[in-house]
Amino acid sequence: MSEIVPASGTVHWIGAGLSTGSGLAALCETAGRVRLWHRTEERAAEALDRLGLTGRAEPGAFTLDALTAELAPGDVVVSMLPAPEHPELLALCVRERAHFACSSYVSDAVLEQVPQAVRSGIVVLTEAGLDPGIDHLFAHSLIGRARRAIGDGTTASYRLTSYCGGVPAEPNAFRYRFSWAPAGVLNALRSPARYIEDGAETIAERPWEATRRHIVDGETFEVYPNRDSVPFVEQYGLPSAWTPRTFVRGTLRLEGWLNAWDGVFAELRAGDDARIAALARELAATYPTTDADRDRVVLAVSLDVRGEAGQTWSGTCLLDLVGDAEESAMARCVSRTLALGVGHVLDGSLPPGLHRAAETAERSEQLLDELARDGVHFTLRIDQ
Repeated sequence: MSEIVPASGTVHWIGAGLSTGSGLAALCETAGRVRLWHRTEERAAEALDRLGLTGRAEPGAFTLDALTAELAPGDVVVSMLPAPEHPELLALCVRERAHFACSSYVSDAVLEQVPQAVRSGIVVLTEAGLDPGIDHLFAHSLIGRARRAIGDGTTASYRLTSYCGGVPAEPNAFRYRFSWAPAGVLNALRSPARYIEDGAETIAERPWEATRRHIVDGETFEVYPNRDSVPFVEQYGLPSAWTPRTFVRGTLRLEGWLNAWDGVFAELRAGDDARIAALARELAATYPTTDADRDRVVLAVSLDVRGEAGQTWSGTCLLDLVGDAEESAMARCVSRTLALGVGHVLDGSLPPGLHRAAETAERSEQLLDELARDGVHFTLRIDQ
C-alpha cells in the first residue's frame, strides 16, 4: 500500500447549506486552518457569522480554479456539494494529493478513482453523515454484539431494519416540511427500491406503495424502503451462516404521511418530468422549513437474530433529536459525524483509500462514543 500523505492541518469545507453546522466549529478547534468556501465570499462570511465562527475560519468564493490555487498536499477537502459534483473534486484531490471527505453515498464515479487515490496516498472518506453515516455505526455495533452472543458459525436467521427520517418536530397537515431540495425528495420516491423480505429479494417500483406502520419507542411512524439495501448485507459483514429473513434500509415519516401525500403520489405516477419539477417548486413554497420551525431526526436500527438451536438476540439503536434555535438536528448529526471522520484523517489514523463512516464494530463503537461526547445522544436496548 502507498505511504499516506501526512495531513497538513488545513481543511477546505465547501458549501454552507442546511447540513453545515457545529461540526465545522469542532474542526476549527482541531484543524490548524479552516477555509469555508461558498458561492461568494460574502455568503461564506455570512455563514461563518451565523455559526459564530467569524475570525476562526476564512471565507472564500468557491470555484474549482480558486480551490486549485490554494490546495496543497495533505490538505483535506470536505464537500457539502451535491453528490454529482464529488467526482470532479476528488479528481482534483488525487492530482494535488489532498484528502477528500463527504457525507454522501459512494458513487461509481468515485469508486473508479479509488485505485489512483491509493497510489496518491490519500484518504477518501465517504458516507460519514447521518444516513448514510450514523446508520452504519448503529448497524455495525448491533451486528458485532450479536456475533459475540450467537457466534459466527451458528446457523441462524435474522431481521435487520434501518429507518431514518427528518420530520417536523411539530407535525403539520402535510406531515413534512422541506429542508433540502424538494426535487431530490420526489425523485427518490420515483426510484425503485430493492430489499429482502420473507427471505427473498423484493423490488418496490414505487417505494411509497410499500409503506407500512412502524413502532419506535411506543410511537407510530410510517416507513418505506429506499435505494438498494441488498449490497449492505455484504458491506455490514454479516456471518455467512446467518440467513436474512428481512433486510431493509428505508425512510421514516410521521404517521399520516401516506394519506397526506396522496395528491403528490398521483403526480409521481403520471411521470411527467416537467410537471414534477414544477411540483417540487410549489411544495417548497407551500411547506418550507422557516427559522421558526424545529426539525426532528429519528434514526432507528434494529437487529433480531434467531439461532437454529433456539438462541435469540435482539437489539435496537435509536437516535431521536430535535433541533433548536442555534442548530437544526439534521445539521448537528451530519456535520458532527463528518467532522469526527475528518478528525481521523487529520490525525493520520486512516490509511490511504476508501473509507465509510466505519466498517467494523470496534471502530463504530469508538465513533459512537465520540458522537455522544459531542452531543449526538442515542439509546441502545439489548434483549437476550
